[in-house]
Amino acid sequence: MTRYAFTNVRIFDGTGEDPYLGDVLVEDKKIIQVARAPEKVGTEGARVFEGRGRFLMPGMTEAHTHFSWNDQPSLAAIQFMPPEEHMLWCVRVAKRYLDMGWTCAIGAAAAKPRLDVVLRNAIDAGEFPGPRYLAGSQEITTIGALGDNTLPHMPFEELSFGSVCSGPEEIRRAARTFIKYGVDHLKINLSGEYIAGLPAEMSPFSEEEVAMLSREAKRYGKRIAAHARSSESVKLCVRHGIEMVYHASFADAQALDMLEAAKDRHFVAPGIGWLVRTTYHAAEYGITEAVATQMGYKRELEVAAQSLREMHKRGIRILPGGDYGFAWMPHGTNANDLQYFVDYIGMTPKEALLAATALGGEIMMQPDTLGKLKAGYTADIVLVDGDPLQDLSILTDPAKIQLVMKDGVIYKECATPTPKDAALHLEGADFPLREEGVKEALAEMA
Repeated sequence: MTRYAFTNVRIFDGTGEDPYLGDVLVEDKKIIQVARAPEKVGTEGARVFEGRGRFLMPGMTEAHTHFSWNDQPSLAAIQFMPPEEHMLWCVRVAKRYLDMGWTCAIGAAAAKPRLDVVLRNAIDAGEFPGPRYLAGSQEITTIGALGDNTLPHMPFEELSFGSVCSGPEEIRRAARTFIKYGVDHLKINLSGEYIAGLPAEMSPFSEEEVAMLSREAKRYGKRIAAHARSSESVKLCVRHGIEMVYHASFADAQALDMLEAAKDRHFVAPGIGWLVRTTYHAAEYGITEAVATQMGYKRELEVAAQSLREMHKRGIRILPGGDYGFAWMPHGTNANDLQYFVDYIGMTPKEALLAATALGGEIMMQPDTLGKLKAGYTADIVLVDGDPLQDLSILTDPAKIQLVMKDGVIYKECATPTPKDAALHLEGADFPLREEGVKEALAEMA
């Protein structure tokens, strides 16, 4: 039996309450006691972490994750990475997420058919550290749409990071193939994407094709996620029970009404970081603000902010995450979404943090065990140096994420600096290393 006690911490428990001073006791994989000061937890037989008022919160959930996006500036650069190196990339990036406090993640499509499944299985088997993961399929797309990278003179499916289908029977075959591979859910590209050359307000799939995917998913007990920027694509999601709606930028009044009427069945992960970063932070890669405006991203950001503000007012569940893994929004910077939720959607910092924690438990289909610091919940815990409710950017700083626990196991622990430690900072290290770990750290960095 393993016991950990976090004492004198400011507890953000994910229930909606304001943070309070107290203690948390963990035994094996579970939280067994949360005590509000002056009450204390029993520390006998426990390793004690003295909080000194630091911020203790549930692990976060990234709701729109592309582990196989490789921090490159183009879709082709993602797809053309050889499969062996691509799998190793996914393993390294999964650890990066965990180290940043993301203890759960939803796969929003893999660049190759089995990358997500193999990564999930390796994490579950304890072979590599990473978030608790629900694996997605490749993007199911259609001819000429987002994900179809084939060329007229080279019509080879290997050139595409999507599974290109045309007609209900090809959709059925793709769905069954990915289900055979062991995915947790399917992903379909129901709308266009400016960077891929198809307008975001375009919806390339027919009703019959989407209905086929929905029937096959339900037959096998699988959920569906959809790239759905256009208003019609959002309506398709509601009509066909597609649970995870990605983007929803151009949702009109009717689409909003439909989402609101079915808000207990749907989640929206808008990927607003993609719109912000591509519009204002991609100039180094050839997408200046003027280019982004010409492509349509600046207008989409303005429209999406209005649509998402309305969704938030209506109580539609909006979660952080989306399309991190491009050069101008690398993996690990995902917590930028939380500030964007405040700036563009009108959330309070507390609402943004609840979207990453409590709503994360819901999209992971474990609302009674994940996303909160409560007795009986799984011990997914993050200790932060600073108050994210005062400055959400703290959650983008590796040095501020001082401890990460998943399933009661500590995967990251930053030592509290001492005078001796201060002399042992290594350039590029995230936190001071104790003397006995220096040789090992140097070897790893080499």
